[in-house]
Amino acid sequence: MRAVIQRVSKASVSIGERQIVSIGNGLTVFVGIEEADTREDLEWLGNKIIQLRIFKDPNGIMNLSALETGGE
Repeated sequence: MRAVIQRVSKASVSIGERQIVSIGNGLTVFVGIEEADTREDLEWLGNKIIQLRIFKDPNGIMNLSALETGGE
């Protein structure tokens, strides 16, 4: 399983002309899953991603997670 993670101020997913979902400040994650990956693998990766300290704190230091910032 692999993930590419990007901080975004807004993002959306569209199919054709139809917008399926949109978010504000948060994370866009592209995940590649193979047959050997388990539900436990997916849960571990999801928990790891939401706890990454990749958002800036009030001092401008990347020290906050998506959980702490209320990111989408």
